[in-house]
Amino acid sequence: MSRVISAHTVATLVADFDRSPAYAGLAEALRSLVADGRIAHGTRLPSERELTDALAVSRTTVTRAYAELRGRGYAEARRGAGTFTCVPGGPTRAPDRVLTPRVDGEDLIDLNCAAAPAPPGIAAAYERAVAELPAYLSGHGYYPVGLPELREAIAALYDARGLPTDPEQIMVTPGALAATGVVALACTDPGDRIMAEVPVYPNATRALTMRSTRLVGAGVDADGWDLAGIGATIRQSAPRAAYLIPDFQNPTGHLMLDAQREEYAAQLAASRTLAIIDEAHQALSLEGQEMPLPMAAHVEAAGGEAITLGSASKMLWGGLRVGWLRAPRARLDALTEARLALDLGVPVVEQLVAATLLRDDGSVLAAQRTRLREQRDALASALAEQLPEWTFRVPAGGLAMWCELPSPRASQVAAEAEARGVVVAPGPVFSPTGGYERFFRIPWTRPADELEEAVARIAQAWRSGDSGDARKTAERVMVA
Repeated sequence: MSRVISAHTVATLVADFDRSPAYAGLAEALRSLVADGRIAHGTRLPSERELTDALAVSRTTVTRAYAELRGRGYAEARRGAGTFTCVPGGPTRAPDRVLTPRVDGEDLIDLNCAAAPAPPGIAAAYERAVAELPAYLSGHGYYPVGLPELREAIAALYDARGLPTDPEQIMVTPGALAATGVVALACTDPGDRIMAEVPVYPNATRALTMRSTRLVGAGVDADGWDLAGIGATIRQSAPRAAYLIPDFQNPTGHLMLDAQREEYAAQLAASRTLAIIDEAHQALSLEGQEMPLPMAAHVEAAGGEAITLGSASKMLWGGLRVGWLRAPRARLDALTEARLALDLGVPVVEQLVAATLLRDDGSVLAAQRTRLREQRDALASALAEQLPEWTFRVPAGGLAMWCELPSPRASQVAAEAEARGVVVAPGPVFSPTGGYERFFRIPWTRPADELEEAVARIAQAWRSGDSGDARKTAERVMVA
């Protein structure tokens, strides 16, 4: 679907461009907007006359700017259609087949990954990071617990949320999933029981069981956490640790309230169960609501121990492989020793990018939230229109919708959808013990037009499956 941007919008975006000479400054401003994603690949630019009027410059200025943009590979002229933006070499859209099964043809919509494209501002943050890099080149480049400035920025985020944190409590990792692996290696032994929510993010349970630990399920249903049942599970199984996602739980999207956190924290503290708290989606509140106090604050207030996992990858961009953990000081030595068995640190440039973004004025994350909110609403509308028999609740944040089907055919429908060019994760993927054939996780991380098309194809798969082979299943489902 072609995009169009108005002359007024372009004029607003390039308002302060360098006018000496004007054509070069305008070309560079436009190039930066395209490179940074603020003007998307394939967008039709205003006509030369329209932009001339909007900017109050000469026609020659706009003509030469467009020519400069084309010469540098950031625009192309299409006969009879106008000037369209492009990224040199084309945008990289092909999915990694480790995460996405192969589908014939190129008309693929990938909904396996609950991960959004980079928001505007990411490329600029990389440019600033590269400019800062020379200051680090005289050293060896290894920072096993993270750059001091990034650890300070992360600690400041916790401080602002009501969880006092010393930078020494922070370890930077290549994503929250890597942090989960470090915690499992440092804090569990073979045979230990780990309580994990069901349904749950499957990659986390794989990381948690690297040490041959045993998983114990804690139910999360349509109403949220069954705290009475969780308390009974803790008493009966005496887990060494509990893995929980209190903020826009993956995949259900539930948000745990403060009163629930307090009750859950008391149960964990009383049983001396280590809380492993995944906050990868915490920053993705889409309704502007005040977020509950961090779960770790409740656990520590109850006299328990908590390790919190965070991520810049989910809140900003998956290609920014930066996550972290916040742990009690007494745990840091063991965590660092375990970490050194896995890797020696996150690349310096990525850490500088993350530090820049975490310290900024919030505009990059605000733009991400706005886009995600619009896409969430588009997905909800498409589901209500195309699949009225399905049931879903619109989460107040996070990245995905958890849909309930009238009959247990999720794996079959996923296979039918895959044949139509949509890859999507059925419910059983999110349960270590199987089941959940009545459920689908559908992320809202693609553009609205793609989501609408994806839902239309899933609806076709759902209805064709009424007479299809119920044994048919998707080729391979691995999620992010």
